[in-house]
Amino acid sequence: MLRKKCSRIRKYDKSIYQLIEDLIETMDAYGGIGLAAPQIGRPLKVLVVRVNDVLMTLVNAEIVHENGSEIDEEGCLSLPLYYGKVERASRVTVKSMAENGKMVKHKAEGILARALQHEIDHTNGVLFTDRLVEGSDLRYVGTDDVEYERSV
Repeated sequence: MLRKKCSRIRKYDKSIYQLIEDLIETMDAYGGIGLAAPQIGRPLKVLVVRVNDVLMTLVNAEIVHENGSEIDEEGCLSLPLYYGKVERASRVTVKSMAENGKMVKHKAEGILARALQHEIDHTNGVLFTDRLVEGSDLRYVGTDDVEYERSV
């Protein structure tokens, strides 16, 4: 599912509102700052991001402009306890569908820009591990108390 390019949404309906609620609930339960529909088994272009207590819900999100570049460590709720260095644009403009069906633009920088890029990647079948900086490794940060293995 995580490698699948997701389907666009034609219009907001009850199922999309329910999916958004499920995404928010799951993201909050696991302490994430973002979550995309394919991460909960739904191959749809829907995602949520919460940074600095600002919640964004985006449908059919796509990056229309990016600027700058920065490398920072990322993790993912789909690969718990694994982190790696990823290069992302430092500023982005994202277009998404509003509830009325019209397209709106959002400008973001810093951690919000990084989170949006990460979640939009999920809707395109791309994982952060695909974007690891050349020469860097995926780092496991679990403890000896945790019995957890995942091959990536």
